[in-house]
Amino acid sequence: MTQKIGFVGLGAMGLPMAANLIAAGFHLTVYNRTASKAEPLLAKGADRADRAGDVAHPGGIVVSMLADDASLKALVTGEDALAERLKPDGIHISMSTVSPATTRELAEYHAARGSVMVAAPVFGRPNAAEAKQLRICISGPADAKARVKPILDAMGRDVFDFGDNIGAASVVKVAGNFMIAAAMEAMGEAVAMMRKSGVDPVAALEMLSKTIFSSPVYQGYGPAIAHGRFTPAGFRLPLGLKDIELALETSRAVNAPMPTASLLRDRFVSAIAKGRADLDWSAIALGAADDAGLKESR
Repeated sequence: MTQKIGFVGLGAMGLPMAANLIAAGFHLTVYNRTASKAEPLLAKGADRADRAGDVAHPGGIVVSMLADDASLKALVTGEDALAERLKPDGIHISMSTVSPATTRELAEYHAARGSVMVAAPVFGRPNAAEAKQLRICISGPADAKARVKPILDAMGRDVFDFGDNIGAASVVKVAGNFMIAAAMEAMGEAVAMMRKSGVDPVAALEMLSKTIFSSPVYQGYGPAIAHGRFTPAGFRLPLGLKDIELALETSRAVNAPMPTASLLRDRFVSAIAKGRADLDWSAIALGAADDAGLKESR
């Protein structure tokens, strides 16, 4: 029998993820605040819920892919009462990038009401989500993780298990996004230096990303930064700022200073103040160009 699951959040990431679940044979009931975003999924056979909580049924599974902590808290504890609606033994797969503290708080809220949460944040941009190439980090109860594994496999290429500590996957996700932002800042500074030295940064980053910096981050963001291409935005600057704030919040909670994260926060704030909020988050690289007295190359 076809497994029925709920899905909340059909943004740039959630929509292709949900489409891959349908392609894998799952029957979806979906909800998005902007109802029209569900239309492509309805055409593929999904059902639409009038409210987010209506995607859930007792003992069922719901996937959420939301923008921030506040949206996730409202889904779980607010009027939609996801934690309550999933009991007994229903599972909420939280795939949003949120604070580890929020993950722990909401997992406890679920448990107190007889349902379960699995943290499963992802690495990858919308094109990776569409191509089923996401890297998924998971943490939470072992039996729940085993139950949802086929669902995660239908959305990503790799699943990495970080144990029973429910906040662990969120810590890894926050750390990873911090490291990506730090790499973009490094590339921005290097590009500014090369441009002022009369060196072609496109050729230089192409060489570097194929050799000593051969990684998806450098290969994916290097050309964009070198060419000054920051639209269309796969991940907007305000979302990048949110994630750096999460890194700083997490580091403060465990007394682990992150001075580079403080610098990155200022870069994001400055970029947004300069009217760049609709650009991709890699546009923080323009801060180094500004400091060097260079005009935008885009």
